Amino acid sequence: MQAFLKGPSSISTKPLSTKERGTTATAGGSGEGKRVRPIPWVEKYRPKCMDEVAFQEEVVAVLKKTLQGADLPNLLFYGPPGTGKTSTILAAARELYGPELFRQRVLELNASDERGIQVIREKVKRFAQLTVSGSRSDGKPCPPFKIIILDEADSMTSAAQAALRRTMERESKTTRFCLICNYISRIIEPITSRCSKFRFKPLSDKIQQQRLLDIAEKENVTLSSEAISYLVHASEGDLRKAITLLQSATRLTGGKEVTEKIVAEIAAIVPQEMLDGLLAACQSGSFEKLETVTKNLINEGYAATQLINQLHDIIVERDLSDKQKSVIAEKLAEADKCLADGSDEFLQLIGLCAVVMQQLS
Repeated sequence: MQAFLKGPSSISTKPLSTKERGTTATAGGSGEGKRVRPIPWVEKYRPKCMDEVAFQEEVVAVLKKTLQGADLPNLLFYGPPGTGKTSTILAAARELYGPELFRQRVLELNASDERGIQVIREKVKRFAQLTVSGSRSDGKPCPPFKIIILDEADSMTSAAQAALRRTMERESKTTRFCLICNYISRIIEPITSRCSKFRFKPLSDKIQQQRLLDIAEKENVTLSSEAISYLVHASEGDLRKAITLLQSATRLTGGKEVTEKIVAEIAAIVPQEMLDGLLAACQSGSFEKLETVTKNLINEGYAATQLINQLHDIIVERDLSDKQKSVIAEKLAEADKCLADGSDEFLQLIGLCAVVMQQLS
């Protein structure tokens, strides 16, 4: 009797939480009401095939020859960020292997992965030693080798790069390596000599504008022509940055027209009026006025590195003597280095502006 009385009390009468209700509904229903997961536009519009890769004709031509049956050398892609290095090799690998074999034949390691000497000796070496057949399930020809993509290879230690050198030699029959980096000078000479090197150029303004307009059309975003030009200017040849800024600006406007002012706000670019005010304070010769203007800039939340970049462009184009420009440029470089090392922004800016004041007056 006691057991019978206790039985019902073990059933919880607490109402289901929203999460539990959602899980139950999904389990019980047919799954028709599933929401499409929102993904960043950078990933959504990443090139899926070689024909979609923009502005890198030489690399695309070499990889297309490989798709037609030619052998693939070890590759070394270098150049500024956002120019399509990773997208190009991933698109080529997808076309080579198809969606089924892609995961089995391609190993991608990024800077976020552990890539010390131990990983190169174990994980990479083990994957490189695997032999593969030269056929695909859909009947298309498939190369009898695998591809190992080492993204951001310039962040690998010299010891890890040296360990990789031997693996590249020994496993050349079954594996091809593709190293991707921003600075080729940080890759050791023995590796660069074993790879075909391709420099990825910063994308031209026309190509960037075309891509951004295509994305805006697909996402039903209204853009002013000034906003497009400003996006291209702010991204400095980095298409990934331009697409991210466009998506952020679209979210901020909530479906309204994206204007130049909104893009400038999202990109955290210092307005021209503030820069003019800073240079006017430098020309005034008053240190108190200069200190007030610099404090206002910092309090507004603008990054000191952004300000240094913009000041550099202004100083180069300004009507000053070569000696004045060289003194200011040296101080700009020094301040930039100190900021990269973690110095105080206000102290670096006030020091830089003091030098500018000295030269202008």
